[in-house]
Amino acid sequence: MDNPNYKSGFVAIVGRPNVGKSTFLNRVIGQKIAIMSNTAQTTRNKIQGIYTTDESQIVFIDTPGVHKPKSKLGDYMVKSAMSALNEVDAVLFMVNATEKRGAGDNFIIDRLKDVKAPVYLLINKIDQVHPDDLLPVMEQYQTALPWQAVYPISALEGNNVDDLLTGLVDQMPNGPQYYPADQVTDHPERFVVSELIREKIFMLTREEVPHSVAVEIESMKQKDEDHVHIEATIIVERPTQKGIMIGKGGSMLKKIGTMARQDIEHLLGSKVYLQLWVKVQPNWRDKSTLLKSYGYRKDDL
Repeated sequence: MDNPNYKSGFVAIVGRPNVGKSTFLNRVIGQKIAIMSNTAQTTRNKIQGIYTTDESQIVFIDTPGVHKPKSKLGDYMVKSAMSALNEVDAVLFMVNATEKRGAGDNFIIDRLKDVKAPVYLLINKIDQVHPDDLLPVMEQYQTALPWQAVYPISALEGNNVDDLLTGLVDQMPNGPQYYPADQVTDHPERFVVSELIREKIFMLTREEVPHSVAVEIESMKQKDEDHVHIEATIIVERPTQKGIMIGKGGSMLKKIGTMARQDIEHLLGSKVYLQLWVKVQPNWRDKSTLLKSYGYRKDDL
């Protein structure tokens, strides 16, 4: 990189579950790398998305929603979110414009008080509220922290997202381009593929199964120039969940596979043959060895 004025840095996105962090990241990057669902606690790992222009590169870290943990997996998710705050040049704290400030927001604000990097307040989902109702929401947070800036945005519609990016780039230090211009995530393709499968499970099974699901990619092989063969196992905690996942005559599993395959083909730019199995692994969310084998980082357990 020859440009001595090139800007680059790392930015963490934190907030309660389901405030729109993954939607925001996908909007900024321009394609789906983080899974989206109306079910809370969808994002379980720190997902890195890379935003690159001719003048700058920002590596965004989408953290799991911070919540009161109820299992080892829950502990992992909160530790993962908070550890991101010590690794970055700026923090985006995202809240939901349709909800009042609550205990979960206060929990995060207390932890943000120790962060040395500048903290931005993002009030998301402004497309869902009347403009007159926005000011009271902003006032709830105005004095909570010395914000670097406050941005009301719609991650879904894109309102004010470009303004935010301009403001962030201005604050980034001069530095190198860490990743190639066409790279949008630092996660291996296997990880993103497993996340896309997990997203379809969230979408199709709703509240019946989601928090008890992990997806393990058993193999991913390029069969020829245009075809990729993927074998994946869906892990659930109870036999009843396995029944829901398979569906009558295998109908649910087929639907999950069909929807996931379309996104995976878009990601890989190849035709995909996707084979899915379902396995019962009782209480996997409370077993450290299983959490590690399903891709959750040892450092955060």
